[in-house]
Amino acid sequence: MQVFEKWESEIRGYCRIYPTVFKSASNARQVDEAGKSYIDFFAGAGVLNFGHNNPLMKEALIEFIQADGVAHSLDTSTTVKRDFIQAFADTILVPRGMNHKMQFMGPTGTNAVEAALKLARRVTGRKTVVACTHGFHGMTLGSLALTANSYFRNAAGVPLEHVVRMPFGCQTPCRGCEMGCGTASVDRLRAQFEDSSSGLEAPAAFVVEPIQAEGGVHVASQEWLLAVQQLAKDLGALFVLDDIQAGCGRTGSYFSFDGMGLDPDIITLAKGIGGFGTPLAMNLVKPEHDRHWSPGEHTGTFRGQGFSFVAGKVAMSYFQNDTLMSEVKRKGEQMASALNAIAASSQGAWQVRGKGLMQALDVGDSALSKAIVSECFQRGLLLGGCGTGGMVIKMIPPLTIPDADLTEGLQIFAQAIKAAQEAV
Repeated sequence: MQVFEKWESEIRGYCRIYPTVFKSASNARQVDEAGKSYIDFFAGAGVLNFGHNNPLMKEALIEFIQADGVAHSLDTSTTVKRDFIQAFADTILVPRGMNHKMQFMGPTGTNAVEAALKLARRVTGRKTVVACTHGFHGMTLGSLALTANSYFRNAAGVPLEHVVRMPFGCQTPCRGCEMGCGTASVDRLRAQFEDSSSGLEAPAAFVVEPIQAEGGVHVASQEWLLAVQQLAKDLGALFVLDDIQAGCGRTGSYFSFDGMGLDPDIITLAKGIGGFGTPLAMNLVKPEHDRHWSPGEHTGTFRGQGFSFVAGKVAMSYFQNDTLMSEVKRKGEQMASALNAIAASSQGAWQVRGKGLMQALDVGDSALSKAIVSECFQRGLLLGGCGTGGMVIKMIPPLTIPDADLTEGLQIFAQAIKAAQEAV
């Protein structure tokens, strides 16, 4: 670890939670230099939906490299980019009756959000954007302005402006719901926007996570999402859904909002879309909005990532039938059941939230949460905290995690909680 401590920036974070040097990884396991194996309930913060070194993707990538495929192409046309676009359209868009254009800006989620903000302001000619309490949308200045976490915001060094904050509409009551979330909050915001003396200007967009991952795994209700969508439409604003961490099959369907009757103007995607761990970010944009771009007006050096297109096409094969998504739902129910059994011992003090293979336990205590995460690491389980003060413990294992690893990981988690409680 001395090399990292001597030469790497103090900004490093996850390595402080997992103080070891990892050497290899396969599916839901990582192994460090000492040979210790860890069950991965973190999956690269939602990047590795198909596991570490997915064998199908690895085979396709090796073949691509050996054939001297075009690894970097800016936004020029390549065979692998065409293959990915066609596979995504055929597998995801066409079955849903969607005709959204695909915009690649690369390489990460915050770039996708920045592009969405820029386009929404271009389309509407407005500046203000509505975002939610507890929301997380990225670290660059535009997306950081939408992000609610004060720890991240304080690092900006400049004012983060042109954002109106509204309460997030949770599916079930959770900590913070006393702030007045739900459709009533949408009605109050509507009244303000429609009052010519409120001082609020009409917004360019409403940017919403159907599931707030970093914000504490808050799941939005369908009723609230529909109400926000209608308000955006009535105000002439764009309705933008950020599905960067909760999408790409994480919840048991490709989009976390599938089946809710939503019709977003822009969907931001990243993390798991490339599949293998190589970066890729993509916005799905309605054609009538996409035409507001001028050629080359928004660029990105790594928007033509050949490796990600190759792996991303393989990822599409997992959505050509219901096998994997059925497994995600089943395993998600197993996780939720195990967490609810643990929460039952807290006499109602702890809360379980989530959908599919994004589950969380809110222990309401930052120190206890950190102690549990540390104890899990010592016992060979990787996971992390999120939400206000990190008091929520989030579980996002690979969608392909074997049953044996899932069961063992949940057992380790229960043991770690007991040990952490005894130590605190």
